[in-house]
Amino acid sequence: MSIVDYLFAPRLDRFGSKTPSEASRIFFLIVILSVSYWAWQVSNGIVSIWFMIVIFVSTPILSIGWWLLSLISQNRPEKDLFSK
Repeated sequence: MSIVDYLFAPRLDRFGSKTPSEASRIFFLIVILSVSYWAWQVSNGIVSIWFMIVIFVSTPILSIGWWLLSLISQNRPEKDLFSK
């Protein structure tokens, strides 16, 4: 299995449902961490403002990114989330 297949293959959980790929999970962490860092500077350290900025900015970025990642992973074979 190539690195591209590993990153973009949908994962099957123990019930057989498709869960997000590794690329989606990595994308989530990158977006949340980068937006959090940026928002902390914009909010001047006010936690409630920081939290609102993180939610409002990261939501559309994650939605569009996950949609694009789902298009990439459409024709990839599924991989088990946990080894059997």
